[in-house]
Amino acid sequence: MKISKKDALRWFTFFAELPEDEPLGIRQTEIALAVFSQIERAAEARFTALQEKIPGLKGVGAGPCSYYVGPDGHFPLGCKSCLTGTGLSAVRRTNHCDARCPFCYDFGVLDSIEPIGEDLWEIGGGKYREEDFDLLFTLQGKPTGIAYVYLEPMMEIEKYMGIVRRFHDAGVHQHLYTNGLRANEENLRALGEAGLDEIRFNLGASGAADAVIEKMATAKKYIPQVGIETPMTREFERVFHEKKEKILSAGIDFMNCAELHLNENNLVNYLGENLYFYRLGYLSPVFSREITLKLMREAAEEQWPIVVHDCSNRTKFARDLHEKKVEGGWFGQTSYGREVPDYPYAAFLPVLEDPEFTFLEEEELPEGYRPGDIVI
Repeated sequence: MKISKKDALRWFTFFAELPEDEPLGIRQTEIALAVFSQIERAAEARFTALQEKIPGLKGVGAGPCSYYVGPDGHFPLGCKSCLTGTGLSAVRRTNHCDARCPFCYDFGVLDSIEPIGEDLWEIGGGKYREEDFDLLFTLQGKPTGIAYVYLEPMMEIEKYMGIVRRFHDAGVHQHLYTNGLRANEENLRALGEAGLDEIRFNLGASGAADAVIEKMATAKKYIPQVGIETPMTREFERVFHEKKEKILSAGIDFMNCAELHLNENNLVNYLGENLYFYRLGYLSPVFSREITLKLMREAAEEQWPIVVHDCSNRTKFARDLHEKKVEGGWFGQTSYGREVPDYPYAAFLPVLEDPEFTFLEEEELPEGYRPGDIVI
């Protein structure tokens, strides 16, 4: 049903007032899903209109899986592994962080993150010691790429060097995420010498601090690919433009513009924003991908020397489909899904109240679904 915004607001106001332990009935659920669809289609129309204004837009992978602008040779190989290779295994160890970012998935719970275990590394849900890697490579083969994540690897980066060497010797592309606060010439040189292929700075975590921008330039002396990967927020958009020339002259290769994802931890920081679900999975503010697409247009028109990549919800959706194909999954199999435990109806009231956000097509509710009817 192409529910109107007026009816959508009326129903979502009602749903938001229901007790948390009271589930919606079947027809009420139909209404809720119709509203989410209307919001998503309206958001995607806005994205498409912005995307059509980007000159020289390029695709990567079948589909294509994702989009970018800029010199092909600067496209991050870690993303190619993720989107066109055997996927991207996360290598986890550190359960601490030295930043407190409002966009962080673990906002508010950073001090209660479960540890991996002494001398252990989590890979693909399993736990391994460094001496297990030869067995792992022998029995399961070698992925095209892995990524060091969770939470801030630089908190104990000296423990990573041996693992980096093992993956390097095995011919596996490796990249590492960091906020850059603890990066320095010594540990960046050591990572390069150990064989790290790529490092990604979450520049938004430091507010694009001058010291971190300088560390990106330092990293480029030792590590083949250096870039930015950060959620697109209004704060980052503002500080990026304030320091654009300094950032672009740091010698980096790419900027992955991540669409901001919300869960039960960080949603509180973005209440009041226009939100949408992508295929009833990732929950994001509409502004986040709009910022990405505007930056891509700016990069293309001004011919920035870097790749700017649209690391969007659509990209993550396509990534999961590709991974399931590589794993031999059945047609349509996916692990992509919602990352909030329940549908936060109250959080969608702002987008339904926004006169500037319009649905593409509206129709009257059918009999049995109208506010005056008994709908269960």
